[in-house]
Amino acid sequence: MKLKKDYIILAALIVALSLYLFLHKRDRTQYELPVLQEVPVSEITKVEISKPGPSKIVLERKDDGWIILPEGYPAEGGKVTVMLESLGKVTLTALVSESKSYGRYGLNEEERIGVKAWAGKELKRSFEVGKTAPSFQHTFVKLAGDERVFHARDNLRGRFDQTMDSLRDKTVLGFEPDEVETIEFSDGKKTLSLTRKTTPVEVSVSREKEAKEAPPKQAEVSWESPEGKVEESKVRQLLSVLSNLKCTAYIYDKKKADFKEPFYTIKLKGAKEYALSFFAKDKNEYPVTSSQNDSPFLIPEHQANRIMLPLDQILRP
Repeated sequence: MKLKKDYIILAALIVALSLYLFLHKRDRTQYELPVLQEVPVSEITKVEISKPGPSKIVLERKDDGWIILPEGYPAEGGKVTVMLESLGKVTLTALVSESKSYGRYGLNEEERIGVKAWAGKELKRSFEVGKTAPSFQHTFVKLAGDERVFHARDNLRGRFDQTMDSLRDKTVLGFEPDEVETIEFSDGKKTLSLTRKTTPVEVSVSREKEAKEAPPKQAEVSWESPEGKVEESKVRQLLSVLSNLKCTAYIYDKKKADFKEPFYTIKLKGAKEYALSFFAKDKNEYPVTSSQNDSPFLIPEHQANRIMLPLDQILRP
C-alpha cells in the first residue's frame, strides 16, 4: 500500500514538473527579444542625440568626416566612429521591466538620452539610453514604440552622453614640422626670428660604394638667428608640440575678433603660414587663437608653458 502511494506522489511530481516546464517555455516565447537588424556604418549619414532640456546635437556626414550642425564645426573622428559602431550593432540581451517605472533605469524625462540615426532619408535607429547597468557591461534602453525596458550590450551611456564641445575636433593647429622654414616669436616687447638651414651630407669617394648600398642619408637641419646661436633641441621640441596641437575646450561667448593685443605670438612659415596668439591668463588656462581655426579656445597653463618659451632661452648663452 505504501509503495502504491509513493508511485502516486512520484507521478504527481512528474506531471507538475512537466506542466511547469511547458508553461515556462510558453511564457518565454511571449517575451522573445527584439532582434535589431545590423546597419553598416558606411550607410549612416546623420545622427541625432537629444538630452534633457532643449539640448540637441545633430551630426552629419560630410565628405570623409562629420560635422556638427547647424554651426558646421568639424567633429572628432574617434568619438563619432565609436558611436557609429554602437549604432550599427545594437544588441538586446534581456528584458528588464514592463512596469513603465522608468526612473530607476535612468529612462525618465530628466535623465534619458534619445538617439536616432538615418541612412539618407530612412530612419534606421530610434531608442532611448538610460543608466549603465551595475555590471558596466550593459545599458538600460527603451526602443521607440515599445514601453518595455531592455538590457543592451556595452556601455552606451558613456558613448552617447556627449556635449557639442566634447564632440568637436580639438585640433587647433597641424602641419608637418619639416615644412617650416622660418619661425618668429614675439613676447610683446621683443621679436626673435629663426631660419631653417639645410646642409647636404657629403659622401667621401672612399665610402661611395658603401653609400650606394646603404639608405640615402638625409640632409642635416639646423636653425639660425641673427641674434646668436640657437638651442635647437628646444626648437625641435616646440615644433613637435605645435604640429598636432589640441585645445581643452572652445570659447563660445566670445568671437575670435574679440581678442586683441596678444602678449605672446608665434608665426611659422613654410608651404603655408601659421600663427598662434596667447592672451591674458584666465585662472589656469590661456585664451588662444589660431590661424587654422575660426574659434577662440583654451590651452592649460602647463601646456602653454611648453610653447611660450622665453626668448632668451631659445638662444644659447
